Amino acid sequence: MKIAIAGAGGIGGVVGGMLSKSGYDITLVDQWHEHVEKIKKDGLLVKTRDGEYLSKPKALHISELQNQEIAFDMIFISVKSYDTEWVSMMMKNYIEENEGFFVNFQNGVNDERMASVVGSKRSLGCIITIGAAAYEPGIAIRTDNNSPAFKIAEQDGSTTIRAKKLVEIMNSVGETELANDLWGERWSKLITNCMANALAGLSGYGTAEVRTELYPRKIGIQLGSEVAKVANALGHNIYSVGGVSPEALIDAAEGKNVEELENSLAESGKRAGSLGFPSFAQDVKKGRRNEIDYLNGYVSNMGKKVGIETPFNDKIVEIIKGLGINFNSDKKHLDPLIKMLNL
Repeated sequence: MKIAIAGAGGIGGVVGGMLSKSGYDITLVDQWHEHVEKIKKDGLLVKTRDGEYLSKPKALHISELQNQEIAFDMIFISVKSYDTEWVSMMMKNYIEENEGFFVNFQNGVNDERMASVVGSKRSLGCIITIGAAAYEPGIAIRTDNNSPAFKIAEQDGSTTIRAKKLVEIMNSVGETELANDLWGERWSKLITNCMANALAGLSGYGTAEVRTELYPRKIGIQLGSEVAKVANALGHNIYSVGGVSPEALIDAAEGKNVEELENSLAESGKRAGSLGFPSFAQDVKKGRRNEIDYLNGYVSNMGKKVGIETPFNDKIVEIIKGLGINFNSDKKHLDPLIKMLNL
């Protein structure tokens, strides 16, 4: 099977590199010129906690696609949320006509946006629970050992041959499960994204520190609780992610069993290790556009639609929008959120 991965950053690089190492026919497509050229010349090095793996996937700059006559069996969309539509439209020209399909490989809830371009019948979702980064050309880093690493789901929750096949393929990267509730799984992952990503970007704390440091942990509980409440109001089932129960988040935000949840978050932070930074924090470090509109901003907008107040998510969006795109992380950026806490 021919597999294309549109977006060869942290996640796309780790997945593409490990699949290529396992013998799959992988083509990485990216707009980072130095990264593509380094992979072409020397291969892609994937670093994990268990070792380092050099693979030789094909690599194309987006400008080189027009010279290709390729029909891919699967195309993973692994770009930033704000690039979803145009990248999906570009890659739509390179899918196998009859049985080819796309897999949404992103943070946030972008499945419907991808499907609006490529068609819902051609669309699967992948919920990602691993941490990854790409800081220099030709290298992708996995920063955790989370398991399961991935969950695969059809939009309608059905069990299909193609979904089972994708689970089998992704097991070459990390333990992968077949799920039957894409939207519940998406919102459950969104809870963890909204608890950590923007906080890390604002403050400079890493994936572990936003759970182990007192104030970020307490702010994260409020952020996550609001996401869970909005998901409940929308009628979604929500599940524990990383050992954190959505119901426990809501209780803790209201002052119930706070110490128990904080201990659980601190333990999950320790398991995350010291090397990881959420993708949002990586974007801040690189001075590039962030995904606030598709994470906490998305929750704020959906909260307004269903009549659920989201003051902490609203405030973090306000702070980040006020700072603009190219800002420096600073713990002082958290002060307005700390003032909102009931300490």
